[in-house]
Amino acid sequence: MSTTLLPPPAGLGSLVDTARLLVGGDKGLLAIDESTSTCNRRFARLGIAQDEPTRRAWRELILTTPGLGDAISGVILVDETIRQRTRGGTAFLTVLAQAGITAGIKVDLGATPLAGHPGETVTEGLDGLRQRLGEYARMGARFAKWRAVLTIGDGTPSRACVTANAHALARYAALCQEAGLVPVVEPEVLTAGEHTLARCEQVTEDVLHEVFAQLDTQGVVLEAILLKPSMVLPGSDNPTQDPVDAAAAATLRCLRRAAPAAVAGIAFLSGGQSGDLAAARLAAMNSPALAPLPWPVSFSFGRAIQEPALSIWGGQDANTERAQQALLRRATANRDARRGEDTSTGAHPRRPEGRA
Repeated sequence: MSTTLLPPPAGLGSLVDTARLLVGGDKGLLAIDESTSTCNRRFARLGIAQDEPTRRAWRELILTTPGLGDAISGVILVDETIRQRTRGGTAFLTVLAQAGITAGIKVDLGATPLAGHPGETVTEGLDGLRQRLGEYARMGARFAKWRAVLTIGDGTPSRACVTANAHALARYAALCQEAGLVPVVEPEVLTAGEHTLARCEQVTEDVLHEVFAQLDTQGVVLEAILLKPSMVLPGSDNPTQDPVDAAAAATLRCLRRAAPAAVAGIAFLSGGQSGDLAAARLAAMNSPALAPLPWPVSFSFGRAIQEPALSIWGGQDANTERAQQALLRRATANRDARRGEDTSTGAHPRRPEGRA
């Protein structure tokens, strides 16, 4: 949906341009930044070999999908993938450039237990990050991603957990901008649990307020970042699953209260949702009923785009073309959702009644 673009802050024009490019043209991000262990687990469930050549082949299938650049503006890679080549010897970064897709890189080192707070985590990876960002920028990456993980439960997330993760996100973002990379800031509030939609909205708003306070403290320029939040949803174990329009309205209400209009764009994570449901909720948020929005509302999905293609491929070269077609259908459905059109199942999202 259209938004008014202000002049970029002095000295950061290229970063602002990159951030705007990533959420421009009704496109979104594709996350293929699973860790080796996560990728291997998904392969194992389908009987696919869990080794580097097979991971390379899978990611080559994704990146060489014809027409991918029509729906995808940027792809988030991992250290293994950013260094890989196609079977024919072409660097993956070259494949992306030829498709008009911007390369990004996940730079956090994963969530680890937060001392003194059982069951909670803090994401690590700040040590040596300046050097790693510099290397990735020289290789051709133009943006980066860091994920924080927060769980809703009895007494969680604690203030210590929220503060520690927000601080790490802010320091990461400042280092990215120093290195000439657009930071994608990802505070994920997990859907696991029995919490209500209202409880998720409360927690998400609190987390986002702290994240933006920390970003301000670290001097991060908001026009040169993307926010990658989770949608506001009831817990996956809650028997009451609110309809698409209610979740969309709650999500945007939360973001309007907590995310400054200066942010270059919002790119939602899928958080384990099915591809159809994630697209339907994204379409509802981009519907005329909830306009106007202060920022572009896009997607940064991983499993919600990859899953059908991975199941079709199954590690077999003979299935590559069908798998690529499935991948493109999912990516295209999310591009359509940015236009307020739910084409994933052929239906249109329900419009929320009243004000958001």
